[in-house]
Amino acid sequence: MVKTGIVGLGYWGPNLLRNIYANRRNGGLFICDSNTARLNKMAQHYPDIQSTGKYQDLIDSNDLNAIVIATDVSSHFPLAKQALLAGKHVFVEKPFAASVEEAEELVDLGRKNGLVTMVGHTFMFSPPVIKTKEIIDSGELGDIHFITSSRVNLGLHQKDVSVIWDLAPHDFSMLFYWLNEEPTEVNAFGHAYVLDGIPDVAFIDLAFPSGSIANVQVSWLSPSKLRRTVIVGSRKMLVYDDTEPLEKIKIYDKGVEVIEPESFGEYQLSYRTGDIVSPKLDTGEPLASEMEEFLRCIETGTTPKSSGTEGLAVVRALEMADDSLRKALVGKE
Repeated sequence: MVKTGIVGLGYWGPNLLRNIYANRRNGGLFICDSNTARLNKMAQHYPDIQSTGKYQDLIDSNDLNAIVIATDVSSHFPLAKQALLAGKHVFVEKPFAASVEEAEELVDLGRKNGLVTMVGHTFMFSPPVIKTKEIIDSGELGDIHFITSSRVNLGLHQKDVSVIWDLAPHDFSMLFYWLNEEPTEVNAFGHAYVLDGIPDVAFIDLAFPSGSIANVQVSWLSPSKLRRTVIVGSRKMLVYDDTEPLEKIKIYDKGVEVIEPESFGEYQLSYRTGDIVSPKLDTGEPLASEMEEFLRCIETGTTPKSSGTEGLAVVRALEMADDSLRKALVGKE
């Protein structure tokens, strides 16, 4: 059984709390938020758990095994570092940290102290994302040529991070999980239309060692919500639409082949159009699976799927995209 402290009860913290509370490995909870109203609201919902307005109370608690951090990005590193130094396992909401340097230090601290570091890349626990990984690994799609992804909606504008740091971690974590590799090159272009200095739309290109390429569009300025990914392989193509209520994945038996000419002349292309298949998906809440993974890894000493190392890879790509976007914006001035 694991006793967990949760700091940050704003937008996402209550969801983490709900899932840990219901988990069979839950050995007790201790919640924390400097906002008294939010803290009291959660304490009323869960009268059997401890609560405090001081983070140091979580650090000083001798029977607390782990701390879950769901606060602003700028506070992720200092809070997680303090927890790791106190000998507590940590789960940090995405992004893992605000810089590669910070993320590397957290990974090193966890490794040296034998502690679990895990990042809230919830989509890695989503049934359609897991199924897509199985399909890619099976070779059904063939070699992955390119992937395009759109993650757009109207809002929620953040005041402390750009749209890249807010939305792109979802797509980056999925891409690296599916392809099992990090990008060698990341370029971005975008603009800040609503709040000065905080880009709200970005187009990001990524190149991978295998030869696969990807384009990720993220935006807080769209008339409708879109969560759509297209994966083009040498044999088949796949579309993952997270907004679809039922058929979230569709596999298209479509492709093009080059036919060698029998005599001197131009090459001929053969276009193939076959069946469209929507595979059956498992059910279950991704966040419940994510919290189960965190608590299980603490109990068993194993490494979580979305470990600090994976979080570091995403932060590295975010930093590359952010640097590229900043240079592009300076070039326009």
